[in-house]
Amino acid sequence: MNPVRVENITTMKKIITILSISTLLMVSCGKDKNETIAKETPIAVKVSGISANNNSPFVTASGKIEAENSANLSTRMMGYVTKLHVKVGQKVGAGQLLVSINNTELQAKKAQVDASILQATAGYNNAKKDYDRFVNLFKQQSASQKELDDMTARYEMAKAGLEGAKQMRNEVMAQFSYSNITAPFAGTVTNTFVKEGDMANPGMPLVSLEGVSRLQVTAMVSENDIASIKKGMAVKVLVKSSNDNLTGKVSEVSVSATNTGGQYLVKINLDKTDSSVLSGMFVNVQFPIENKVQTAHSEMVLVPETALIKQGQLTGIYTIGTGNVAILRWLRIGKNFGNQVEVLSGLSANEQYIVSADGKLYNGALVSIQ
Repeated sequence: MNPVRVENITTMKKIITILSISTLLMVSCGKDKNETIAKETPIAVKVSGISANNNSPFVTASGKIEAENSANLSTRMMGYVTKLHVKVGQKVGAGQLLVSINNTELQAKKAQVDASILQATAGYNNAKKDYDRFVNLFKQQSASQKELDDMTARYEMAKAGLEGAKQMRNEVMAQFSYSNITAPFAGTVTNTFVKEGDMANPGMPLVSLEGVSRLQVTAMVSENDIASIKKGMAVKVLVKSSNDNLTGKVSEVSVSATNTGGQYLVKINLDKTDSSVLSGMFVNVQFPIENKVQTAHSEMVLVPETALIKQGQLTGIYTIGTGNVAILRWLRIGKNFGNQVEVLSGLSANEQYIVSADGKLYNGALVSIQ
């Protein structure tokens, strides 16, 4: 056999062997890759369509819960605080003593007034006796008209002096009420502005008190919606911190926005609250608007707040992409409507989004729609 031909056959065998090994390697790698993909388990998710509303049945305004009865108690006199009888959070009854202020000067004035009353009383009694005696003498024609007139004048002056002393005592006693600050109604102490030894000045708040009987909401409404809000209108109130849903009725509607920055003040009396609802909590108030004419033709897109993803200052939502993968879409959101949020941009009507997932979602995760 030709040596050259033998060498060519040997070379071809080597090439065929190398190609076979390469093919086997490629098949093996492809098989491993397919097995890895097959091992990735889709995350079970629930999706929902967009809640689009062309004619919103309510308008929402931010507000704050406060007590119907509230007061910052102060004094009309200057003096040192000798005793603070209450603490913040303490419940008090009507007429209960809250703050005592040094009243040494008042005690001295009261002693002077009491002495003047004793003096005026003695003078009045003597003048009355003399007046009665001269009346009898005049009837017996034993005293002249001039003597009776003089005695009558003396008697009237003594009577006026006694009355003046008594009124001065009433004035001093009234000032004692400003040295002993009492609760004007039953409630809870929400703040104390002084401590024992501080100087109390006229008009300076000493203690703040809020009634515990009923709570109300104060909300600021824009000029576009105030005309539709009427007294007695039933409203829904969502407490932001606890997501509690309350009900109430509009009790007051302001007709001027001069001192409120262009917003109109509306007050709502709450129907029923529990111990978890406290004064000072922020709320969203939903006012039902009947026959509301919408000037905007764009659809309002509402999504549940629980479906939103927040990363720092960004807010997004997971949508379903091609091949059933999760796609994180960043949004620009607007007002809150109860437990739903208005989407201004980033999501259009009739698009599906992921409401909940059985596992941790990430951008590009394979999902299975339930």
